[in-house]
Amino acid sequence: MLESFKRWFAREPGGPDGRGLVQWARQHDYEVKRVREGEGLVIEGNLHRHPWRLEWGAPQRSYILDRELRLRMELALPQGLQMLVISRGLAEELEQAAYAMFTEGMQTRLDSGMPEEMRWLAMFEKTQVPAIKPLRHRFSAVGSAAAPVNGWIEGELCARLGEAARSWLQPDDPFVLMTLRGRLYLRVESLQPSPEQMDELLKLYETAAERALAVAAEVNAQQQGWSTTMSTAWQTAYEDLPDDLDDRR
Repeated sequence: MLESFKRWFAREPGGPDGRGLVQWARQHDYEVKRVREGEGLVIEGNLHRHPWRLEWGAPQRSYILDRELRLRMELALPQGLQMLVISRGLAEELEQAAYAMFTEGMQTRLDSGMPEEMRWLAMFEKTQVPAIKPLRHRFSAVGSAAAPVNGWIEGELCARLGEAARSWLQPDDPFVLMTLRGRLYLRVESLQPSPEQMDELLKLYETAAERALAVAAEVNAQQQGWSTTMSTAWQTAYEDLPDDLDDRR
């Protein structure tokens, strides 16, 4: 948790504000709404008729100490398509926290009280995801199955993650990109979001959405093929039964 304290003491004086975010939203003709209670902003847009919602304000995760920028988009992905890319430092913090909870007797099972990203890091078997190897010093990746995660990251999304690591995403910044319950989520600590940062962040997010839809299509096609094969095999086996089967009882 040392890096979290470093981020806390490194905050800019005067407190964060959303002026850069408002400027960015107006540049792209997005509607900006103020949160009724407390400080925060809400911006909504869409990608290929898939609406997304951006929120900036008080954090919803304890590992983010100040302002959290979060995005979510409903993509109707398969429920079992659970994929996670997380900043390496944050992954190590969450794994250590989960281990401490178990060893100190504070936790006996993986329950809903843990955030999904912590449970996934503890629950999913560490499998090889070749696509993340060029960025393994900055990111970790896990999922319910290795092949979809690799297909999601490889190519354009891997390139976007690399660009983020070289520009707007600092090594100590908590960052989470995940598919959960059919949606795509992004969380990052962002005290003073700038228009330049937001342009790059949204490009990464849209790329992640497009790649997730492509992976989902492949998963659905494979499942459909399996279902068709099983149905055909069952029908063939049934047709091969003798006509007088009932008379043999």
